[in-house]
Amino acid sequence: MQLHQAQALAARLVMVDLPGTELDPDSLALLQRYPSLRAVCLFRKNLAGFEGTRALCRALQQRVSAPALIAIDQEGGAVSRATFVPVAPSAMALGAVDDLALTEQIGAAVARGLRGMGINWNFAPVLDVNNNPANPVIGERSFSERPEDVARLAGAWMRGSLGEGVACCVKHFPGHGDTHEDSHHALPQVDKSLAELEALELIPFRRLASQAPALMTAHIVYPQLDPELPATLSPFFLTELLRQRIGFQGVVITDALMMQAIKARWGHARSAVLALQAGADMVLAQGSVDEQCAAIEAIAQALMQGQLSQVAAERSAARIDALALRFPVREQAYAASAQRADQTLMDTACARALTALRGAQAPQGPLRVITQRAVLSDGVSEAGLDAEQVMALWPQRADIEWRVVDDLQALRAEDIPRDGRCNVLVSNHRARFGAAASSWPIDLHLALWNPFQSLDLNVPTVLSWGYDAPMRAALRAWLAGDLQAQGRAPVEALGA
Repeated sequence: MQLHQAQALAARLVMVDLPGTELDPDSLALLQRYPSLRAVCLFRKNLAGFEGTRALCRALQQRVSAPALIAIDQEGGAVSRATFVPVAPSAMALGAVDDLALTEQIGAAVARGLRGMGINWNFAPVLDVNNNPANPVIGERSFSERPEDVARLAGAWMRGSLGEGVACCVKHFPGHGDTHEDSHHALPQVDKSLAELEALELIPFRRLASQAPALMTAHIVYPQLDPELPATLSPFFLTELLRQRIGFQGVVITDALMMQAIKARWGHARSAVLALQAGADMVLAQGSVDEQCAAIEAIAQALMQGQLSQVAAERSAARIDALALRFPVREQAYAASAQRADQTLMDTACARALTALRGAQAPQGPLRVITQRAVLSDGVSEAGLDAEQVMALWPQRADIEWRVVDDLQALRAEDIPRDGRCNVLVSNHRARFGAAASSWPIDLHLALWNPFQSLDLNVPTVLSWGYDAPMRAALRAWLAGDLQAQGRAPVEALGA
């Protein structure tokens, strides 16, 4: 195989990202250097409103020689890159409603918004099972603690998206629900046998294997099954288990190789080769232009030296071609009437999802509201609500003394007076509080992001499963006494 042939094949197996909202000179040079490169993942940094994003997608389509694959993480809830189209409730909010028809409609509405911008691949839905309340990165992104319910609801969501012509990508295989670490920052381990995975984590993946057009891997080590390599780089997981035993025939793409779980140990370029050797079809090699070039060149060298099978690489390229042809970029008008209807759908779903625990009722009389000043993005989810947005949840007539702190986790019981005011804690960040919170004199807890924070304070609690605009509207209605919270937690421990 000649170098230019190897580079052309390698570029077909790589997804890159861009630094900004337009095609900058370095990105244009990258596309010119590798004409067969046609897969791009968009993040919040790339989105300049509906029209700006559509213009970027048009520019990408014009610059690539093959049908483009333009991807995004638009799961709903906190993992929604585009907030200028109707944003779906989080998966766990939909689990709290448990309405398959509604969930399918939500998946379709999300797809309409993406399709209108020229995006044809959504890295959703999440198939991780919500079986670990200490999980720092999944939480409300999972539909349920019951794998059968995850499969039912995710399957409905996916039917809606596929019906509107936008590809889905189920994730994170073989399951990210039972981790205690975030693979963006560390390399998690889950010490389970294959039998244990089959009894829980793998059930949704098996159920939806024939329906999902694509699947994303997890950067997790399962030491009983592969003591050295995370699933993303493991031939056992990607070839023996996923392809041979489960029979998955769709596109397998890695989670981002820039995440520290991978990059810090195997490096950007080497991990790209290892992932393809393991059985992945495409690597998400976002990073600097130099890093993206290094990944492509490493794959090309592996092809030339016989370290990576040309037959296998061409088979992967054919799967990716088939995905792009099945779900072509179809920029269709997203009429104002359709946007209004989809927004109403999201509003309705969020109102139905709002969940009250332990007899929580809208507070009356003088209040003291405690919340965090600002919540930055953690690199996975978007930034949480700041204190000013929290203040906008209450009716203007409310008698409120505000306690805005820099870090809710540093709060102490002695910082909270007991003077007749109703003490309301608004948890606008993700992290759990731990045992210290059990002594806080809180009368009402509003958990806006991580529902498992409700396990840290045994007090009346409202779970909003997220903080997107329609969920904030539902919470405002509840605080004003105009809405009953009727959702039911899809995790048994939260129902107490």
